[in-house]
Amino acid sequence: MRHKGSVKKLLPLLLLYFSQGLPFGFQVTALPLLLREQGVSLKAIGFASLLAAPWLAKALWAPLVDRYGSARFGRRKSWIVPMQAALVVSAFVAAHVTEPETLVVIIFFMNLFAATMDIAVDALAVSWLDPKELGPGNALQVVGYKLGMLTGGGLLVWASAKIGWSGLFNVMGVLMLGVLAMSIAMREPESTGPEAAPVARVNFRELVARLRSALSQPPAAALIAVVLTYKMGETLADAMWKPMLFDRGFTPSDIGLWNGTFGMITSLAGTTLSGVLVRSVSLPRALLWIAAFRALGVASLWWASVLPQPGAAAIILVTCVEHFFGGAITTVLFALMMHHTDRSIGGTHYTLLASLEVWGKLPLGALSGIIASAFGYPTVFGWGTALCVAFAVLVRAVRTRLNA
Repeated sequence: MRHKGSVKKLLPLLLLYFSQGLPFGFQVTALPLLLREQGVSLKAIGFASLLAAPWLAKALWAPLVDRYGSARFGRRKSWIVPMQAALVVSAFVAAHVTEPETLVVIIFFMNLFAATMDIAVDALAVSWLDPKELGPGNALQVVGYKLGMLTGGGLLVWASAKIGWSGLFNVMGVLMLGVLAMSIAMREPESTGPEAAPVARVNFRELVARLRSALSQPPAAALIAVVLTYKMGETLADAMWKPMLFDRGFTPSDIGLWNGTFGMITSLAGTTLSGVLVRSVSLPRALLWIAAFRALGVASLWWASVLPQPGAAAIILVTCVEHFFGGAITTVLFALMMHHTDRSIGGTHYTLLASLEVWGKLPLGALSGIIASAFGYPTVFGWGTALCVAFAVLVRAVRTRLNA
């Protein structure tokens, strides 16, 4: 019975995170290729990463999601269902759009709907799962989201050679529609324990007081520093990896398959490995080990960029290595964030940390095109490697505080 109860919780979470990953997978994998195919400059492609701004700013409206919702329909479902419905409509509208400018606007709103839904889904996970279920739940958080990215930015991009960009969005809309039906049918049970205190009845001043108390704990400063910087180097490099491959003569279909499918599969393997690793060692130590290897993975992108003409096999190998350690480090960091989250204000506290995570990586993604245009692709990947090394040094310096 306990196993069935866990499945009833974990499966909906997996599907919800999957749905959120679909549009973001398209943005990071397919959109740069689509824009480059239509002659858009590298600078503009770099700034296209700002479409993820709602993920950065979602902490601003997280208290509203924490406080309001229908107890009868489901406190978290009250936000999940309408945001999921908005994603479905956006995908079907995008299927009929041909102008890049209009598509960019739609992608922005899809990010806004998904980011708002993510607040409610994260709060559902934090308050709904028992302590023993947090490990599997956190793994599904990453796996579900990356499966969505794999589908939206890998499989569908590969299939777009036959079904076109319009078909890509139609399939995405159908998948989201299925998750919407599940969301409506999902029964949101009431959580138990101290963390189940109805934050919706707590006024805004009390909510802020709880958040300030959580942020004043000993590990908070070190955690924030790590969250802000862990993806800087990787994001700087990743933003120009696919445009570089396109400029080297590889087709969008192949690039989508290698990055969005092969890369995501190895990223999921990294997620699984890190989930096993954290059972044997502390989260800070696991983060340090993986950070060191992640720097080598980003360095491999630099190596490929300086080759006169790398072959498909070398590109696939480098892509998979970089994605493997990227997936591993994301899982460990999210587990560390959830470990330090005050469950009584799960939506607001966890969302603030998640927003800081986006804030740390978004600016460099936007600047990557400028750097590549001015200094070339190898410089981008070299700087990305240096930032990854600096992050590993930072983790080593603060790991004692993170253990507090």
